[in-house]
Amino acid sequence: MPILHINGLAVPCHGILFDKDGTLLDLMGTWGHWADIVLERLGTQLALAGAAGGFEPAGVLGTIHDQEGRVIGYDRSGPLSMATIEETHGILAWQLYRAGVPWNEAIVQVTAIAKEAMNELRRQRIAVPIPQLVPFLQQCRDAGLALGVVTSDGADTTGEQLEWLGIAGYFRSVVTRDRVSQGKPAPEMAELACRELGLAPEHTVIIGDSNGDMQLGKGAGLRLALGLAPDGQKEHLQDADVVIAGYHQLSLSR
Repeated sequence: MPILHINGLAVPCHGILFDKDGTLLDLMGTWGHWADIVLERLGTQLALAGAAGGFEPAGVLGTIHDQEGRVIGYDRSGPLSMATIEETHGILAWQLYRAGVPWNEAIVQVTAIAKEAMNELRRQRIAVPIPQLVPFLQQCRDAGLALGVVTSDGADTTGEQLEWLGIAGYFRSVVTRDRVSQGKPAPEMAELACRELGLAPEHTVIIGDSNGDMQLGKGAGLRLALGLAPDGQKEHLQDADVVIAGYHQLSLSR
């Protein structure tokens, strides 16, 4: 059985499940751009509704902004990091509803705003891999590990972004939110991925950047819940078995 080495810890495993945003791709490199567009357009709609004066973008999706208002960071336990697209739409629509926009119209406006922002990402094919990800994926392939993705994102967006990153071919199972009845932190995504990969949970590792990923792994009975915290902020990964700063801390042997 292949052995995953983590800073001196040796973990036998047959497969690894990866979260996507913040684990495979740099979240700010993709969704930071998306949030900039969405929040700017939301502010415009709020101004038209006569409520722009009380709009605080940082309080909507858990983003951090510079003095010019650009998104430069995010709360690791916040909506930008963890919410599904449906949840995100609800959060955005609530801002308009509070400003007096009827709920059905708020949903229509938010859906259009989010679509415009996503189309801009598609136009530019904006996706940046986490440092040292690709060499680690190659190690996994060489060691014969089965790899899967478990993400709160939808199938279309996930497939596109894996292609933009050039890593789609590494994964034999991609479980998105629209393929299961319960999303993270429920274990259903990991259970489905293990079935599709022919993996026993006790021989499977999960890597993610949110505590929802860690809870997903624990609930599914996986061998190890490995937290990724490139910036050193690991307080939110309280259910992780181990926390690393990057893929350079991982290696494989047989």
